[in-house]
Amino acid sequence: MLFNSYAFIFLFLPLTFAGFFLLARMSHVMAAGWLAAASLFFYGWWNPLYVGLLMVSIVCNYVAGGRIARAAAAARHHDKKWLTILAVAANLALLGYYKYSNFFLSNAAPLMGFSPPQVEIILPLGISFFTFTQIAFLIDTYKGKVQEYRFAHYCLFVTYFPHLIAGPILHHAEMMPQFARRETYRMQAENIAVGLTIFFIGLFKKVMLADGIAPYVAPLYALPGAGVAPTFLEAWCGALAYTFQLYFDFSGYSDMAVGLSLMFGVRLPINFHSPYKAVNIIEFWRRWHITLSRFLRDYVYVPLGGNRNGAVRRYINLLLTMLLGGLWHGAGWTFVLWGALHGVYLCVNHGWRAVRTALGYKGTRSTAWGRSFACAITFIAVVVGWVIFRADSLSAASKMLSGMAGFNGFALPDHWLGKWGEFGQWLASSGVAFSDSRGLVTAGLVNWIAILLAIVWFAPNTQQIMARFKPALLLPRDMAAARRLAWRPTVAMGLLVAAAAFVSIVNLHRQSEFLYFQF
Repeated sequence: MLFNSYAFIFLFLPLTFAGFFLLARMSHVMAAGWLAAASLFFYGWWNPLYVGLLMVSIVCNYVAGGRIARAAAAARHHDKKWLTILAVAANLALLGYYKYSNFFLSNAAPLMGFSPPQVEIILPLGISFFTFTQIAFLIDTYKGKVQEYRFAHYCLFVTYFPHLIAGPILHHAEMMPQFARRETYRMQAENIAVGLTIFFIGLFKKVMLADGIAPYVAPLYALPGAGVAPTFLEAWCGALAYTFQLYFDFSGYSDMAVGLSLMFGVRLPINFHSPYKAVNIIEFWRRWHITLSRFLRDYVYVPLGGNRNGAVRRYINLLLTMLLGGLWHGAGWTFVLWGALHGVYLCVNHGWRAVRTALGYKGTRSTAWGRSFACAITFIAVVVGWVIFRADSLSAASKMLSGMAGFNGFALPDHWLGKWGEFGQWLASSGVAFSDSRGLVTAGLVNWIAILLAIVWFAPNTQQIMARFKPALLLPRDMAAARRLAWRPTVAMGLLVAAAAFVSIVNLHRQSEFLYFQF
């Protein structure tokens, strides 16, 4: 079921909300069970067959976590270690089968001299998210960080519908105390008002912004596959269109997840915080998919040794971590290369910091112009990465990047030739080429890109707008609250949110899945 659907907004959400708080008057356990059952129904709406897979995963990990905890309590350290290794390996094997079997077979078969078998494996929705959530639970249990083992709460922790399909990746210690609080089971007007506001901000981002620019993306990324070498303008328009589609799609989902959860009295970790405002790649990964970055740091990078064994080992660990991060997003060489590229970016960033420290510049703050330049360079580096991430193949990515570098020629839209009058004629006579822009200008894509870039760089994000109410966990301590657009429970703000909700809802007929559903 999609958050941006009539069935969810007008049926599932009201019924789930009403049932939760009505049952909470009788029993908190029954209310938690209702919410878990509703979440399973939400998941099964896509494919009921995979509800069984999800439940098997939940039961097996719950049992494994209990045994690890008992082994720890009895000081059976050897048993605790091997139980954790086996349980984590079982989760990775399940994820590997569904997500990477065909990728492995298609690449290994030619090397071994046989044709790869045609195996049709349907990827269960959200498997990466609920698998990583449970791996974190197992490792936290091993480390003694898990204190609560009620099955109803554990089941709700994994299946909780606001996060189940596309994150954030949850930590047991963050969520379980909230499910145990009495306040969670009492309806609170502030939570409902703030939660609905955040939800409708996210819905507007998805329906009006992400889906608004989405129709331009596929045709431009299809040019290399059709044998057309995209020009400089076409390549950059395609790259930027996807850059903003993915941004507002994921930002919209993250907002909706936080808002929905807050309505039920539960705060989710923040997962998205204006990443295109980052002034370097290290900061970008502290702002983009925050809980995945945290998972990779805590459960991959640090266990590999982190920065404890010298600079060379640190850079190797960064590269390995980001390669795994790339593979987490999908089974394909484009994802592998994207992960490797960001690993190189991080190594360069850390190397540059080491140079600045050696030169005595550590702790000095850049000027406003310097930060703006750094933000622009970081943004361009991220856009280059997204081209590889989105392309259908490495060959298609290469052609798009060649176009962005100007190797496929420069040509201004012929629409501008007539619009610019004598100046346009002078440019043409001076040798500037004008050609058919495939509707990039007349269809409005250039305007879309300019508008969305202005929003991304200059508008406050949802967390800043709602900062007064602290709607999420992991909010940055130095986050600057919005001034003019700070949300308050006033009639004017209510009307503004209502208008955004109305415009979004009447446009739900063009509903589309969230991009992170496929990862």
